[in-house]
Formats: sequence, structure tokens, C-alpha cells
Amino acid sequence: MADPNAIIFEAAAFASRAHKNQIRKDNQTPYVSHVFRVCLVVRHIFGFDDPRMLAAAMLHDTIEDTPTDFDDILEHFGPDVARWVAALTKDMRLENDIREAEYAKGLAAADWQVKVLKLADVYDNAGDCRSFPPSGRRKTLTKSRFYLDAVRAGIPAEAQHVVKLLEARLAELESGLTS
Repeated sequence: MADPNAIIFEAAAFASRAHKNQIRKDNQTPYVSHVFRVCLVVRHIFGFDDPRMLAAAMLHDTIEDTPTDFDDILEHFGPDVARWVAALTKDMRLENDIREAEYAKGLAAADWQVKVLKLADVYDNAGDCRSFPPSGRRKTLTKSRFYLDAVRAGIPAEAQHVVKLLEARLAELESGLTS
């Protein structure tokens, strides 16, 4: 009998290799720490333990930010993970405003698991913005609210707590801007 959690360990190794030379905006932190934290948010803060969701959390930026393509994810992780990662991928060929509008439409139409994964991504990015200057924090928080609004509809009752957790985090970060 195969270990159902093997996909998570495979995704961690895959993401580590894919993001190996990338750094976060602080110019110090390895980028892969972000995808690991998103996975931790999905599991330990949001409370979801589906190994496919956890794998997709770790892989969510691979198509967008590395040479990895959909077929690589499909081959290694199967159709659900590949579909979810693809739904979390922006089309970088488009001009920014068009890209963001198309991305928001795709997120709104996506499976609920994609919406939870996106909110975990937003949750982690919002936490990172604590060290940004006020203008950078405002920009991150505005974008966070945009993504929250895009996915809010269609989240099932058993995942509504995720919206509340993210809203509380954003409110806390926003209150720090006004005080």
C-alpha cells in the first residue's frame, strides 16, 4: 500500500528544485520558504489535510515563476494537483491589468480547493508585508482584498472559516497602518 502522504514529500522536493535560485522580496529569504509556509497555512491554520491540496500549495508558483509547465505537474502529481496549480497561475504574457482581471475571473470559477489555496497564499503574503514601508503594505493589502473578493463566492460552508481567518489577519495589518 502506497503512502498517501508521499505526494507531499515529492512536492516539497520538486518545489525546492524549481525555486532553488529564487529569493523573496526581502532579498534574503529563499523563495521556497513561501511555498512551504503556504502549505503550513493550509494544514495548520486552515485545517485541511488532503495530501493533494498540500502538494498543490507547495507547487502553486511553479508554473508561473519557473520553467515548470502544466505537463510536468500532471506527470508527477496527477490531474487534480495539475488543474489546481494551473488555476493558481497567472498568464504572464498579458498586460498587468488584463492579467489580474483574467486571473480573478479564473479564481472565481475555480474549484473550492483552489480558492482555499489562494487564500493561504494571500495569508502568507499579507504576513510578509509587515516589514514593508506603509505604501508597500497598502499595496499588498489592497491586492489581498481583491483576491479575497474574487474567491469569496463558492466557498463551501466547511471552508468558510478560512475567509474569517484571512479577514481577521487583514484587519489586523490594516489597523497597524492607521495607528
